[in-house]
This record gives sequence, structure tokens and C-alpha cells, in this order.
Amino acid sequence: MAQADNSRKDNRWSLQGMTALVTGGTKGIGHAIIEELAGLRARIHTCSRTETDLNKCLLDWAAKGFQVTGSVCDVSSQAQREKLINTVSSEFGGKLNILVNNVGTAILKPTPDFTTEDFSFMMGTNFESAYNLCQLAYPLLKASGAGSIVFLSSIAGVVSVSFGSLYGATKVHSKVFREYHLSNSNGTHWRARGSVILGGIPVSTSILLYNRADFLHRWGHVSECLLLP
Repeated sequence: MAQADNSRKDNRWSLQGMTALVTGGTKGIGHAIIEELAGLRARIHTCSRTETDLNKCLLDWAAKGFQVTGSVCDVSSQAQREKLINTVSSEFGGKLNILVNNVGTAILKPTPDFTTEDFSFMMGTNFESAYNLCQLAYPLLKASGAGSIVFLSSIAGVVSVSFGSLYGATKVHSKVFREYHLSNSNGTHWRARGSVILGGIPVSTSILLYNRADFLHRWGHVSECLLLP
């Protein structure tokens, strides 16, 4: 199976010589993105809030021959975001080809129960961090001559999801920023050449547990089946 997967990648394209920053790469979607990019020979830097998780992943990737480095960073912190980009700039010689804004978090509760602290935390982690990382990484992306920015959205930003109104709102902000500013701006700041928007991709993340009937201790609804792993 592994040989077939390697052959498939060899027959597609190579990202050798390309550099990437993937935030939150030790788990879930971010981890899968790193495995794919590294398998295509890109050099990658990632970050995690947990040093133990980061070190374990770095050892696993090194054993596979992947070129991945990492640092501890909480992207909800402005100071730590700046430190992260400085680290990336130093590692990659002031250039960056790919920025993947992967980090996201969710607090799931009824809308009336959200606090101002919940709002600040969710917006800071899911939207502000991605927006600011685009700003901070802009000189590096421009210096590469072919910079790409990847945002991870969610079905929650399009349709209503139980107990996820604030999470959905953060994803709507990311969607609007990506589509209307980066892609459609007539200014000279970003000069986006186009926006590639993928359709829904089924993934298994911890947030899906909140819509499982056995997790909620009740019978499920047909509409919720779309969100099951």
C-alpha cells in the first residue's frame, strides 16, 4: 500500500525546493497536510501549543525522511505569531511559498450561553490569527515570487450546525476575507491570481463528536448524518 502511495505521488508533481508553514500540524487536518506536502518533498515548518505533541511528530517525520521543523506557538497570541514568522524567515532564508492557516478551535454551546471571553478567544484563534499571519508572512510570500495562502473553512460557515453559531461565524469571516479581499482586491498589496475553492471534503475531527447520537445521549436526526465521520 505504501509503495502504491509513493508511486502515485511520484507520478504527479514535486514540491522540491518549495517551503511551507502549516499552523497546528501535529493533529487532524494539519497533520495530514504536512504528510502530503512533505511526501511531495516540500520543506515545512509547523507549530503547536504542546511541546510534547510537537516533539513526537517531529521524530516520526524525521524517521520518514521528511524535512519538517517545528516550534511551540499559540497563534492566538500576537507576540507568538510574530516570533513564529521570524523563525520561519530565518529557516527559509526570508522566503515562503505556502502559508496554510490550519489552526482552529471550537466552543460548542447554545448561543445565549457564549461569553465575551468565548467570543474573543474564538475570533482570535480562528480568524484574527489567520488574518494577521497573512500580514506578517506577506514579505516572505512576495519574496518567493509565487506565494500561496490556504484557508481551511467549514460547512459551519455555510449552514447552521447545532451549538456552533460562534464557530460558524468565525469561519464566515475567513471565507469573506479570502474571497473578497485576497481574490477580488484591485489593490497592489496582494495581487491574488485566483482563488481555488474546493467542495466539501469529509474529514474526521473531534468536533464531529458533538453531533453523534451516542455522544449526545439521544437518537440522532437524518440531517446530522452528513456530519458523522
